[in-house]
Order: sequence, then structure tokens, then C-alpha cells
Amino acid sequence: MSARCAHWIGAEQRYCEATEGVRLYLPGLACPLHTPSALAGKPEPQPGKGRLPGAWTTPSPISDSRVHDARAIASGKRRSSPHTYRAAQAAVDHKTN
Repeated sequence: MSARCAHWIGAEQRYCEATEGVRLYLPGLACPLHTPSALAGKPEPQPGKGRLPGAWTTPSPISDSRVHDARAIASGKRRSSPHTYRAAQAAVDHKTN
């Protein structure tokens, strides 16, 4: 069974069901006439390198807050259980050495 375009053509009350050049996109299977770019009236993106390497290395505010939490726990300014306190001290001491 070949892949078929799953675009709904509302005016005709039917699916496109084309089989030529069908590819998988986030909304589903689409032929070249019904790709997200074609439906938006834009040209298809050209193949290339993709995302820049820096796009995946952006610091997360969540991981940054964990560093500050570990420092606060290790300094004793934030209450925690004894094992969490020791783990935070070890993590902070490891980073400074």
C-alpha cells in the first residue's frame, strides 16, 4: 500500500489521496501541493545543514536554577535533608576544584 496525501479538500468534501511525492510532515502525509509551505503560499525550504549548532546549546533557565539551588543548599541558606545537603556540598566542591 502506497502513502496517500491526507489533506482534506473542504470545497470538494474529500481527501486529496495523491500518491506522487507524498512525504511525512508534522500535520501528516502530504503531496507537494499540500505541504505546510505550499498551503502558506511560501516556497519549499531548501535542503541544507539544518539548525545551527548553537541552537541546541542554549542554556536552560531550569538547569541554571539547579546550580543556584545546590549552592544555596551547600551554604546552609536553604533547608534540606542531610543527604541532600551533603550531595550539594559535594557538587559545589567538585565544581570549584
